[in-house]
Amino acid sequence: MLLIRPLNQGDLEDLHDMAEGAGKGLTSLPPNRDLLSRKIARAEDTFNERCAPEAGMYLFALEDTEQKKCVGISGIEARVGLDEVWYNYRLSTTVNASRELGVHVRTPTLHLTNDMTDTSEICSLLLSDTHRQGGNGLLLSRCRFLYMADFREFFSEKVFAEMRGVSDENGRSPLWDALGRRFFDMDFSEADFLSGMGNKSFIAELMPKYPIYVPLLPEPARAVIGEVHDNTKPALRMLQAEGFNFNGLCDIFDGGPVVEAFIHNVRTVRESVKRHVLVSRQPVNLDVPPEERVMVSNRSFRDFRVTTLPKSCIKPDTVSMPAEVADALQVSSGDLVRLSPLKENRTAK
Repeated sequence: MLLIRPLNQGDLEDLHDMAEGAGKGLTSLPPNRDLLSRKIARAEDTFNERCAPEAGMYLFALEDTEQKKCVGISGIEARVGLDEVWYNYRLSTTVNASRELGVHVRTPTLHLTNDMTDTSEICSLLLSDTHRQGGNGLLLSRCRFLYMADFREFFSEKVFAEMRGVSDENGRSPLWDALGRRFFDMDFSEADFLSGMGNKSFIAELMPKYPIYVPLLPEPARAVIGEVHDNTKPALRMLQAEGFNFNGLCDIFDGGPVVEAFIHNVRTVRESVKRHVLVSRQPVNLDVPPEERVMVSNRSFRDFRVTTLPKSCIKPDTVSMPAEVADALQVSSGDLVRLSPLKENRTAK
């Protein structure tokens, strides 16, 4: 069984192995045990209410219960930019005109901005190569929206995701080479690592505050602004299916796009329902395609659990489940759970 639960220190080695295999460019999860351990500790403090929930970091593990192994991670940063300044570039248009010459020029420009400060971010999505099938990525990503649906008071009205931008197999970013490197005198991978380690003061100290005129950049750099890494395209499609759209912001290092949505408009939240649990002794075939499954959340703040069930288990007032699923979710008959489709139905009308 695959089960979503809060990440804990026992997952450190599995998480480090996944971070090492992810390559360069995954800023939020650099392969550094000390940093990863600190992130886990902060998440444990959040779930155990040792810090303000509206300023917390929520990290979820995807556990393969048969292997007793963490095979994926996803997270929510309740608010960004409160402890450390949050930077993006805003892609906008500067218009210059001369009536006398009859010239009207529209020039795309990049402006350094803190627009996403105090906004909730979904982040740290990473899935082991061994489990990239059967809707596991959908479960790992969308479980976060089930959590937000039940604890809306701790999150902002909007939620955003900063997508990984374009870099090559050696960790070189065309945008960084053309722009950031000129001011920071360091490789993209080094700047990315420093940012992931939480050392962001150098950005404020060295980043140019004036607008960047995009046509002055070389073509390879212009081409990657607002584009995602090939490995990130499935995650972007998943978020677009949830209702996320590009908001005109991009990452200052690699140019990856920022996408956002109002939480109440997110598909998983909008289509979710609540049902009372009915623990059944009847056998249930749990091995059904993703389109025929629903996510089931126990709605617990501290001991959050999510797994999937066949849609056929849902009745008008109840959802039936075998005892092993109820045990995994830590629920009993009569408990109220939240359900939402794992995958949208693309059947043509």
